[in-house]
Amino acid sequence: MQKKAVILANGAFPTHEIPLKELKESKHIICCDGAINKLEKEALEPFAIIGDLDSLDPELKWKYKDIIHHFSSQDTNDLTKAVDWCISQKYNEIIILGATGQRDDHMIGNVFLLPQYAKKVRVKMLTSYGVFTPIVRSRNFESYTRQQVSIFSPNSETLITTANLRYALTNQKLELLWQGTLNESMGDSFRIEFEGGPLIVYQEY
Repeated sequence: MQKKAVILANGAFPTHEIPLKELKESKHIICCDGAINKLEKEALEPFAIIGDLDSLDPELKWKYKDIIHHFSSQDTNDLTKAVDWCISQKYNEIIILGATGQRDDHMIGNVFLLPQYAKKVRVKMLTSYGVFTPIVRSRNFESYTRQQVSIFSPNSETLITTANLRYALTNQKLELLWQGTLNESMGDSFRIEFEGGPLIVYQEY
């Protein structure tokens, strides 16, 4: 049975229609701490608020006291706390919004946390420009002709083979993170096969 949550992190609020649709249609919006300040402005209701509460307005802290889950540990960031909470509540699909923008270092950290989450739950990160999908096994992707695609390989020893991308890889390593960027789909789907992993795949909208 599908149980889906949308996590709103405290980065740049989404502007593209695709992430906004996910947010507006969700009945299970999980806010990372101060992200509730932005959700309030959109007149949307949170299902839960997760974090150390260091950036939550006092008035909102009182208003939502019944759905706040306080985690004071500094060993993980609020996004990871929210993902872990969703997993504990038996969600099996998570869409992450608001995890990019504002601070570039936070954005990079959030993107490269995705493979850690993907070991436990189906997850994607939607930005205002495209979607990051972590994968732990070979798979096909729905696409469209000339869609911009990038592949990031945190493990430089991973052997990667692609089908239906303009710049094909054949049992090739991406030893530097930039080497798999700026590729392009040749049709309505493409495939990525690999040994090792994980990988992070970016597709523009």
